[in-house]
Amino acid sequence: MADLSTTYMGIPLKNPLILGASNLVMKPETIKQLEDAGIAAIVYKSLFEEQVQLESLQLSEELGEYENRFAEMSRLFPQIEHAGPKEHLIRLKKLKEMVKVPVIGSLNAVYEPTWVEYARELENTGIDALEINLYAIPGYFEVTGHYLEEKQLETVKAVKQAVKIPVSVKISPFYTNTLNFIKQVDEAGADAYVLFNRFFQPEIDPEKEEYYYPWELTNPHDHMLSLRYAGLLHGNLDGSICISRGLYTADDVIRAILAGADAVQIVSTIYKNHPPVVKEILEGISAWMDRKGYTTLANFRGKLSRKQLKDPFVYQRAQYVDILAKSDSIFKKYPMV
Repeated sequence: MADLSTTYMGIPLKNPLILGASNLVMKPETIKQLEDAGIAAIVYKSLFEEQVQLESLQLSEELGEYENRFAEMSRLFPQIEHAGPKEHLIRLKKLKEMVKVPVIGSLNAVYEPTWVEYARELENTGIDALEINLYAIPGYFEVTGHYLEEKQLETVKAVKQAVKIPVSVKISPFYTNTLNFIKQVDEAGADAYVLFNRFFQPEIDPEKEEYYYPWELTNPHDHMLSLRYAGLLHGNLDGSICISRGLYTADDVIRAILAGADAVQIVSTIYKNHPPVVKEILEGISAWMDRKGYTTLANFRGKLSRKQLKDPFVYQRAQYVDILAKSDSIFKKYPMV
């Protein structure tokens, strides 16, 4: 029988399927179904810098209302309820207490004090690891790519120094040399790399002539870029590799492991196919491994990575040229009438 166990960030997992950060964690019944179906770990929804700053602003405003108190007031203290990051931390702690699988916190901040303070706050909830999301949108022409990378590296180092639990880094592919940047993050001490962030970009409604924010699931082939980078990174890092985005089926997960991934994060397939899809994916991986004669994931992990392939051109420009040379074959799939 196939052994699907793996290790991610030094944490033993019963299989490579991790629930990615999402609102799915807000429903206890859904979490129970996912755990029963076999999910190996859970990333809690992200805590954002904006939530932290908003709560701080609201607190200041509420406290300010009571600067001029008088005897006839019905109450002397501000009515402050759990909201923003405080509520986030409470819910995260409850989830950790509720489930048996490892729980990973997620933080998406901007300023170093927030990164450090809330990395510690999240750790104090009892989580097993922390995922930090490096996401920078250049807003000024004067800011260089080197400056942004240096600031992000400083963030990784600061968070690693602030907490004792493992830290994974979820990044975008939008660096001049993504491989070089990930290598620097690895040298800074990160324990894992999640490939890649999903950006929720605004769309334009031409009729209303205004922006709106569409909510859409990832597409089944969105993992292709992540596969390429996993194949390039495998065997060259101390940290674990995790592929995210566009993973829907057992075959998708198998592709990720063949490229070199230690684990994967799934979200969209659960929204679309519901929690039982986790069991279907695990059964599909087991059946494929039995058919191929693999007993563990390590038997085929990275088999198609650059480090293990004999063909030197698969990960080079020559592959791109070869594809274009055969581009006429597309008419067989999409014939022109």
